[in-house]
Amino acid sequence: MVNPWLAMEAGADPGERLRTVRRAHEAFLADGTVAPPVRQVVADSWRRSARACAAPDGEVPVELDEAALHPYRAAHPLARAMPVFRELLGTIAQDGAHLLAVCDPHGRLLWVEGHAGVLRRAERMNFVAGARWDERHAGTNAPGTALAADHAVQIFATEHYNRRVQPWTCAAAPLHDLRTGRLLGAVDITGGDHLASPHSLALVQATARAAEAHLAAQERSSGTFLTALGRDEALLVRDGERLRLGRRHSEIMVLLAHHPAGLTGDQLAVLLYGEREVRPVTLRAELCRLRQLVGPLLHSRPYRLGAPVETDLHATERHLTSHHLTAALDTYRGPLLPCSEAPGIRRLRTALEDRMRRALLAAADPDQLRSWSLTPWGEHDLEVREALVAALPKRSAVRPACVAAAGRLRSEYGLAPAHPADSGPPTPR
Repeated sequence: MVNPWLAMEAGADPGERLRTVRRAHEAFLADGTVAPPVRQVVADSWRRSARACAAPDGEVPVELDEAALHPYRAAHPLARAMPVFRELLGTIAQDGAHLLAVCDPHGRLLWVEGHAGVLRRAERMNFVAGARWDERHAGTNAPGTALAADHAVQIFATEHYNRRVQPWTCAAAPLHDLRTGRLLGAVDITGGDHLASPHSLALVQATARAAEAHLAAQERSSGTFLTALGRDEALLVRDGERLRLGRRHSEIMVLLAHHPAGLTGDQLAVLLYGEREVRPVTLRAELCRLRQLVGPLLHSRPYRLGAPVETDLHATERHLTSHHLTAALDTYRGPLLPCSEAPGIRRLRTALEDRMRRALLAAADPDQLRSWSLTPWGEHDLEVREALVAALPKRSAVRPACVAAAGRLRSEYGLAPAHPADSGPPTPR
């Protein structure tokens, strides 16, 4: 079976593939249709790029200048993995034909290293530290598409959405925090057509796994972590072991982690079941089954956790309290246990989402507002959509699409069209 993440199967003619995909790319830009031999992963990326209004000939923006870049990347978790990246990929990055690049989960390049001549060529397309190479800003490319698909991928020449990038071929793999599952960024090698070989994809995948293991080894003593944002079933990681919890057990663990002093059986029952009549034996049975899974971590009288359990809910709340909105957006991977109807979970979920939205609206950063508006939990948020329109420069290439999206939402909600100048205050949610 052909690996769909590889750019070309063995024996394929690179020149012929380049020409065929170029014709398909032009056809897609003309009428939105795409068909084989374009790979499905590339076709999906082209469609995402088009929906996000990525410019097929545009200049990739540089978001972090020197003053902002250095402290940001020094504090980033992947800074501790740079020795691994340089050991495994640094040699080929200095051979005059490749670049090593590492980006954050938003596609911002934090490090771009290699031969000075290749670096100068890459600068012409803004493949530089501080530039934003996610699909929304740069179209289909290996680091951006690896982040979007959460999978290692090669992008060959004319598979790039942006014509400025089509002289290049690249391979990238995403990196995760093995303790929490959180996406940390991606590692990439960029160069010529020779990178469209199975070896380059295997190399970045192996490098990503080595870096993840390196980071995990450094954090092994950091205790127990519960991930519940954007997940219907929470993930508990303890001493390197990963345990996926059922929905009711997920709710119990989140509630106990949020109440470290403990809860009586009656208090926990109200948070789980509300005013419904539930026999005490039902809750005791759930707690008994949970104790079989987590052992001495679960205590009783009152019900509580016997050791500190860090959660992504706590992490996001701390970032918001410290006014670190970028870090909060990194840890907020969606609503808390989104399918849960437990009253205690619903209150926590609503409170966190409201804090996130208030922080976004107060900051009025167009990239952050746009990131939120393109998520499943933010795409129907009219207040954020209109705040985004107000925050975007009048000549922004994405502004017409954002104005149209806000207008469609107003129509769906039965509201009058916004003022033509789009300068009024956002409509309350």
